[in-house]
Amino acid sequence: MAIIECIPNLSEGRRPDIIEGFVARVRETGVRVLDYSSDASHNRSVLTLAGDAGTLKAAILALFAAAVDAIDLRSHRGEHPRLGAVDVVPFVPIEGVTMADCVALAKQVAAAVADQFRVPVYLYEEASENPLRRNLEDIRRGEFEGLTAKMSQPGWAPDFGPSLPHPSAGASVIGARMPLIAYNINLNTDRLDVAKKIASAIRHSSGGFRYVKAMGIKVDDRNLVQVSMNLTNHEKTPIFRVFEIVKREAARYGVTILESEIVGLVPSAALVSAAEYYLQLERFTAFQILEEKLRLTDD
Repeated sequence: MAIIECIPNLSEGRRPDIIEGFVARVRETGVRVLDYSSDASHNRSVLTLAGDAGTLKAAILALFAAAVDAIDLRSHRGEHPRLGAVDVVPFVPIEGVTMADCVALAKQVAAAVADQFRVPVYLYEEASENPLRRNLEDIRRGEFEGLTAKMSQPGWAPDFGPSLPHPSAGASVIGARMPLIAYNINLNTDRLDVAKKIASAIRHSSGGFRYVKAMGIKVDDRNLVQVSMNLTNHEKTPIFRVFEIVKREAARYGVTILESEIVGLVPSAALVSAAEYYLQLERFTAFQILEEKLRLTDD
């Protein structure tokens, strides 16, 4: 059986009725909705979908139809960087499919989005044939407000669609990648400079961990700051290692960690490795997890 995961990120996290409407539209296509969550401070929602290529294509097009009508980036404000109403759509191979299959699906969906909604689309990660446009942060730099100027520069024409942004929906980034973990750590302070310094210390682009993308943001409704991260390879840079370094960096400024959170879904192996580390488990295997043992036995 072919299973592909898709994790569309939308630039709306403050209107529950609108978000529920997005989820309802997606469910009508028959796709499996594994999870969805919203963050008012980020003003962003993340859906986790699963299905085969045909079902996911239908689901994403239904999502675009709803989001382009409901989201206007000209009045949108939030802590998270964004380029479009449907900001980013990654396809992830899970079972019975290859990365090449996901790349092909990303290109098919991108072409359909551009054709049906007149939204420019950039390809990223494995779907991009341009090494300068593989990283999401490079494509999204300048955000919606700088998009018209960016698209006029040499090398920044979209892969699909018009040469100007959609007036209210901006542009979208669609691609294929391996699984990542969206992981945030909230700090016991309102000092944004501390969160930004910690993010700079741990992210790859400024000399930190190879598989960490990070930024420091304010969570205004809670009067605190957050180190918001994407962990792109939890085996080579595990959650516990990132947590410990953030804790040590925060201590330099007299700050402690309040809590952390995982946005969306997470591979069980990532949590098992954290348990092994903090509990100092010796010779621990997946067969010692009751549910895993039962599943393997049933197979």
